[in-house]
Amino acid sequence: MFVGLAIKMNCTIYVLASQRFGGSILAASTDIYRRFHLRKFALFATVVAVLAFASLASAQQGDAMFGFGTLMSSGSCNNNTGLCPQKGGLYPNIGADVIFHQRLGVGFDVAWRGGQGNYAGIGLPYRPILYSFNGIYQPRIGKKVGGDLFAGLGWQSTRFYSANYTCSYFSCTNYASSNHFLVDAGAGIRYYFWGHVFVRPEVRYYYVNNNTNDFTSNSVFRAGASIGYTIGPD
Repeated sequence: MFVGLAIKMNCTIYVLASQRFGGSILAASTDIYRRFHLRKFALFATVVAVLAFASLASAQQGDAMFGFGTLMSSGSCNNNTGLCPQKGGLYPNIGADVIFHQRLGVGFDVAWRGGQGNYAGIGLPYRPILYSFNGIYQPRIGKKVGGDLFAGLGWQSTRFYSANYTCSYFSCTNYASSNHFLVDAGAGIRYYFWGHVFVRPEVRYYYVNNNTNDFTSNSVFRAGASIGYTIGPD
């Protein structure tokens, strides 16, 4: 949902108000309430991640990776709502995991649209960012091949950009964010082509709660590949 986003066109300021709110601006108290709960979740997820990675010394192995992919979603643009599918674009991603007993572990992944997209073709720049914390199972398939099965939860933050900046005591921003919780699941295949260095094609499914406020579907797929490095025994 993009709400009250001001953009400058031909030296004139236009306010784009979401039709989902009847052309009105979302109440500040509601926005603060949402941000409060999102920050609580982010703090909890950060604490879990810190505790997990602090246990790296007792882990069997750790992996770090960087890659690229794209988003896929069903449907087409709806002329009545003005919404379009959340698909296309180049999405870089970074991730890391720690594997403990019996090939089980935890991991973190973030993917973001590399360049700003044109939201619904109306000239409004936007960029989705998807964060997820996952439980992972890594079955060994062969000497150089391993699997990754993962599922977890996180959130999506879609940024809608404006020509105007809003400043606080700490920073200035030129975007408003639409934030939604998500659950995800996926799988990948690791192939070690040089020592501990591997390539991993993967597919990930996201169910983004209330994503239909901004796009045509709550279901989104990400397909891509990463290159990574394993810290641990061969």
